[in-house]
Amino acid sequence: MSWLPHPSSPVAALRDLAAFMRQRSREQVIAAFLAVLVTAIIVIEFVVDAKIGTQPPPQVVEVQLYSPKRTDADIKADQKKDQAEREAAKKADQEQFKQLAKQFHID
Repeated sequence: MSWLPHPSSPVAALRDLAAFMRQRSREQVIAAFLAVLVTAIIVIEFVVDAKIGTQPPPQVVEVQLYSPKRTDADIKADQKKDQAEREAAKKADQEQFKQLAKQFHID
């Protein structure tokens, strides 16, 4: 390999590392292996996470088209109807919370 100095090669570097590790105690070898393993797991997690879930899912937006001949009275009637629906939904949510409060004895 051209980027290593001339007297060195990957095989020679691995042999040198093996000779160095043979002189270490069993605990030191296990600790070194675990340190390399944990580092590899963290790096792999970053690589995998970068490829999964990076793009948010598409959002569906519903648009209601209105007639161009709509009058102000029609608009106000629609607004009142929508407001009544929102209030009914809010009241239903409040009832659900009251039921949960009773169920868990929260008062």
